[in-house]
Amino acid sequence: MTTAPGESPAVARRRVRLALRRARQSSGWSQSDVAQRLGWSMSKMQRIEAGEVTVSATDLRALLELYGGFSDEEVKQLVEDARISRRQRWWTAPEYRQHLTSGLMQLLQFESEAVRIWAYQPVLVPGVLQTPATAETIFKFWHDAARRRASGAELMSEADRRVRIKVRELRRQQVIERADAPPYHLVLDESVLGRDVGGLDVAAEQMEALAASAQLSHVHIRIVPLDRGALLGLLGPFMILELDEEDPDDAVLYSETTFSDMVVHDIRDVRSHRGYMETLWEQAFPEDASLRLIEARAAVLRSSLDRLDS
Repeated sequence: MTTAPGESPAVARRRVRLALRRARQSSGWSQSDVAQRLGWSMSKMQRIEAGEVTVSATDLRALLELYGGFSDEEVKQLVEDARISRRQRWWTAPEYRQHLTSGLMQLLQFESEAVRIWAYQPVLVPGVLQTPATAETIFKFWHDAARRRASGAELMSEADRRVRIKVRELRRQQVIERADAPPYHLVLDESVLGRDVGGLDVAAEQMEALAASAQLSHVHIRIVPLDRGALLGLLGPFMILELDEEDPDDAVLYSETTFSDMVVHDIRDVRSHRGYMETLWEQAFPEDASLRLIEARAAVLRSSLDRLDS
């Protein structure tokens, strides 16, 4: 496969990562075996194959020589992909990086590479589907909550809020709006529809926007009824990002709480959360019924605003 003009670093990095992982698997060696042979740390091998770091041309050639079986043209192509993948990307720019958590920066990377995304939200509409007004309300809450914590807690500055809202817009473009966006499967707890985050006007706009997103061909939203899934709701919000159509285990888990977030690579955690997601998906209303629930809630909120204005 040749590199297309203007190809994104994420696509090139994914191609290198998959080629290296498949070559190692074909060799029968574990990551530990390869790390020992090259005098590298296990952490370095894990991060290269997970795509957390880009690989230098020198390290790439060492891996390709160790694995063998690559033609001169394939080596040339992978070296070029590695060069492209090391280009600066918008989410690592200093003006953004200083305002983002490590977990969020990793999430941005994996969202750009994902072939399918599964998300569960028991409390709020997820960030990529939030309106700017909803996002503003949530970030203000985080700032106020941090201020109420123990002395020395880090507050969210105006610059933090501005950058994170901008990043949510860019994430929406990447995950929802781009022409080749991956299938996005979302399970929402029914209680999310009843929470008027930001007041009636903000909530009405949010429900209308959510209904519009649910009608996109690659967006699949299901609502879990209040009388189902309560115990699984204790897991909190999480996402599973699948990175290879042919290998379901090539995936990462993203989980978050109010004050922390992380990307998890342990396949045991990914598999267990995939099982939880499958259960939630089965317990939820079908997509058409879920859409009607969202539209009904939007209509109730809009009607309430009409009454206040009359």
